[in-house]
Amino acid sequence: MTTTTALVVPRHGGPEVLTLEEREVPSPGPGEALVEVAAAGVNFIDAYQREGIYPTDPPYVQGFEAAGTVREVGEGAAVTVGDRVAWSMTLGLHAGMVLADSRALLPVPDGVDLETAAAATLQGMTAHALVTDVHRVEEGTVALVHAAAGGVGQLLTQMIVNRGGHVVATAGSHAKLEIARSRGAAETIDYAETEDLAGAVREAAERLGAKGVDVAYDGVGKATFDDSLASLRPRGTMVLFGGASGQVPPFDLQRLNSGGSLFVTRPSLAHFIAEREELMLRGRELFDDIDAGRVDVAIGGRYPFAEAAEAYRALEGRQSTGKLLLIP
Repeated sequence: MTTTTALVVPRHGGPEVLTLEEREVPSPGPGEALVEVAAAGVNFIDAYQREGIYPTDPPYVQGFEAAGTVREVGEGAAVTVGDRVAWSMTLGLHAGMVLADSRALLPVPDGVDLETAAAATLQGMTAHALVTDVHRVEEGTVALVHAAAGGVGQLLTQMIVNRGGHVVATAGSHAKLEIARSRGAAETIDYAETEDLAGAVREAAERLGAKGVDVAYDGVGKATFDDSLASLRPRGTMVLFGGASGQVPPFDLQRLNSGGSLFVTRPSLAHFIAEREELMLRGRELFDDIDAGRVDVAIGGRYPFAEAAEAYRALEGRQSTGKLLLIP
């Protein structure tokens, strides 16, 4: 029997519950592929599932993002042995060998290495959906991006600027703000040093010729939600796509009226790649941008599976910049 090392969540809890186990490597059935994982992404969704914020039933193999090489295929698979692939939004990807639905696998171009693909797939397609379909960024759009030095934040900033938009970026230190500026942010705000964050954002938007931001991209959640709403122009859009600081409690919808007929949405990538055609489109455009140098993916750290808890402590403690990877 062939086995592989897997990162397992035996019970709900903090990073300390993560354990390594040897699991049997299954053979691919019809339409399936066996992928040797080269690198796996570290994401907040992993933490939400591990803590039980998102429903999960332990024990289970963790992981929602990976890239690697196809080693075996079943009948009718959409890939062939030797293909370089990446995928996300499928639980159980933090293992050395993973069985996958071949229709969920994105082809990785020769010009994109597998670590970059693993670092970009979930967050990159998330950012792509946020700027194309959740709120379409166009020439002149003024966007607020919180945690702009993080994995999604850096990608969002680049994609907004590439589409002719202007970014008001926030982060928690001068070093992180410098990263945001290097990605094209027009205005930067250190929220650790700002008593009136919404006021500072509106002042920055005014310098860009806007009466509030057109859209606020907020993956921080509880700590920034109120300021994000207050930063919007009339009929602006609040995009809440994460809760790094905690989940946003229920709020009075009348605030959307008094704020200027505001819009609020809570998107999930799963609903923007549910159809294979849309999945392939997002993956192709993302990897084409990376291959052409229009989008740069920053890898903030590489950890062996045995040090996965440290990677998650860094992520959840907001001590990291760029994307963290686990290497089998």
